[in-house]
Amino acid sequence: MKPATAIINGSALRHNMQLIKSLAPHSKICAVVKANAYGQGISQIISQLAPMVDAFGVARIKEALTIQETGYAGKIVLLEGFFDKEELLKTLSRRFDTVIHCFEQLELLEQAANEWLAEQQKGFWQRKTKLYFPVTVWLKIDTGMHRLGIHPVQVAAFYQRLKACALVESVQFISHFSRADELDAGYTEKQIATFEDVCRPYDVQRSIAASSGILYWQNAHYDWVRPGIIMHGISPHEQPITELGFKPVMTLCSSLIAVRTHHAGEPVGYGAGWISPKDTKIGVVAIGYGDGYPRNTPEGTPVLINGRKVPIVGRVSMDMMTVDLGAESQDKVGDEVILWGEELLIEEVAAAIGVINYELITKLTPRVLTEYRD
Repeated sequence: MKPATAIINGSALRHNMQLIKSLAPHSKICAVVKANAYGQGISQIISQLAPMVDAFGVARIKEALTIQETGYAGKIVLLEGFFDKEELLKTLSRRFDTVIHCFEQLELLEQAANEWLAEQQKGFWQRKTKLYFPVTVWLKIDTGMHRLGIHPVQVAAFYQRLKACALVESVQFISHFSRADELDAGYTEKQIATFEDVCRPYDVQRSIAASSGILYWQNAHYDWVRPGIIMHGISPHEQPITELGFKPVMTLCSSLIAVRTHHAGEPVGYGAGWISPKDTKIGVVAIGYGDGYPRNTPEGTPVLINGRKVPIVGRVSMDMMTVDLGAESQDKVGDEVILWGEELLIEEVAAAIGVINYELITKLTPRVLTEYRD
């Protein structure tokens, strides 16, 4: 009998990455491993994927440092860039690639370059304990997401200043789709056209396609693609990605820690929100919102026990949830309970709860045990 455990299938992960490579055969792969590799465990995911990809992308510099601590010496891209001067200096000393998406970041980079050149001229740079190196900058262009990025009319000015900056080794262009999973919206076509118009005068490497872009917009794969959630066999929208040949990487499971006879008319759990309409058996599962399973999960959300789906009933509490096993059930203490995985897709669970699958996997807490299997 085990408590809440996330089982990570390395073979499925590598299968999914190979499938991504076949979908974008002419593009380099920047595997996005932000949010603890979408809840899968960043260090282990790096060890599995490092031989298969060209770079790793993260949101925060702490994640980049964690990757380097694993011994990985390849390209790491800071997708939000640096937040202040201290992070910029770490970026330069560690040779991380960085996104630039605003004037403030550009000015910080230029100031650092001026200080670096001044130290070189004085001869002090040889006595510094840390050296700074020119890095690759990914210039973020807002093509329609309207979240991060410079306006297309600002590209020429930013590009000229970056090319003139002593701490910039090369410049690449990057953008992000906002509706790539809405195939009939007509918006992604506009973003692609904007991106291509902006990029046309420049001899730069380009990237705009993340998970949905890889699956559905082959004309936008360009030089780099940035797979994230699809690496884990999870769909970026409601359609199960298994229909496209991907395999779920994570199985979230736990155990029945009690099986109780329950009479009609009696409630279960906090607030007596669910009252049984009939005599039944109630199973108690060792997982709750303390493990990251949502407290507001509605009655009827399925879990899988002994090959059949049974509904959650009563309120999810911190350490436990209750399920209606049925009066004739033969389930017993110690039986495995699957919250999601290959036999119960996370897309079905997310739809029942009313959240997106990204939210489910990234909210798992450190209390959940992790097992890596091949």
